[in-house]
Amino acid sequence: MIYFDNSATTRPHPDVVKVFGDVASQYFGNPSSLHHLGGKAAQLLEQARKVAADCLDVQPAEIIFTSGGTESNNAALKGVALQYRARGKHIVTSSVEHASVYETCKQLEELGYEVTYLPTDANGRVRVEDVKRALRDDTILVSIMHVNSELGTIQPIEEIGRLLAAYPKVYFHVDAVQGYGKLPLTPGKWGVDLLSLSAHKFHGLRGCGLLYIRRGVMLSPLIIGGGQESSYRSGTENVPGVVAMAKAMRIMRDGLDTNHKHMKKLRNRIIDGLASLAYCKLNGPGKEEASAAPHIVNFSFPGIKAEVVLHALEEKDIYISTRSACSSKSNKPSRVLLAAGIDEERAKSALRVSFSPDNTEAEVDAFVQAVKETVPNLAKIMRV
Repeated sequence: MIYFDNSATTRPHPDVVKVFGDVASQYFGNPSSLHHLGGKAAQLLEQARKVAADCLDVQPAEIIFTSGGTESNNAALKGVALQYRARGKHIVTSSVEHASVYETCKQLEELGYEVTYLPTDANGRVRVEDVKRALRDDTILVSIMHVNSELGTIQPIEEIGRLLAAYPKVYFHVDAVQGYGKLPLTPGKWGVDLLSLSAHKFHGLRGCGLLYIRRGVMLSPLIIGGGQESSYRSGTENVPGVVAMAKAMRIMRDGLDTNHKHMKKLRNRIIDGLASLAYCKLNGPGKEEASAAPHIVNFSFPGIKAEVVLHALEEKDIYISTRSACSSKSNKPSRVLLAAGIDEERAKSALRVSFSPDNTEAEVDAFVQAVKETVPNLAKIMRV
């Protein structure tokens, strides 16, 4: 099997799975309970918080555990919108955000907020000057993702952070779900106020994530109840998932440099392998562009439906995707690709390959060969 759909989800690291099992079976007490089992669970929870904070170079009190990236993004956007609505009701985001940000903004519009959706260049990259032009006296939040999940484009987060330092009443949220473990991530140094992560994107387990909330930022809580997670996210904590996520964060942090170089090599190799195919068009950043994340390649075979190619490769035990997994079942062309100026025919045929450190050059070569054997035949029998 060749698994090239790591942006949708990653295979859990064996050490992470072991940690989850050990904690789930041995330390199953509720962290809010006063007895010894509860106390031990609470202790493990706080140890995991310290590990997560250390991996992001922030303070433990600034980490709130959630169920994943979607909840973290909703909590950040709605939390700021409700907490600071007396200050203003204007939000700035991009036209290429993940659905959990984009659709949240659409929902906030229905509640009376005004959202500016920034355009991008042909690679899906936001221009810092466009962010500046969009700011108004009633702007309360800017939300820009770190790495685009479909095109693999790195957004100018540090530059936007520097810009917003001159606007202390505007908070800066970053959806960094696709960035952790692939690129350096230092929200405190970048001027980021809120940052979302999801464990299963970096070899942790599904159902666990976190939200970094810079000290001094207040949020109206999305989930209320027993007051867990500093009253920002009530509900009994997923201690095994949290501890496993912290383990995954540490593993990915320690291997960051090596993994980055390896995945970049794979990305360049697959682009080189596909470059000779006249029927293949690369979408997003090229090989050596600074805005290219090391683990994502997006390309099209214009005239052939993406799903047809995907299933033909699946028959060869090769697994890729058409777009973000949260939107992959839609029959419409990718909103993200269209927003980046890619025409509808090309967007309909777009496919995404995404790597993990476990992938190999031999797998890339096998994939390219499978494309060469499969796509020309499909072109003869299937047209969009």
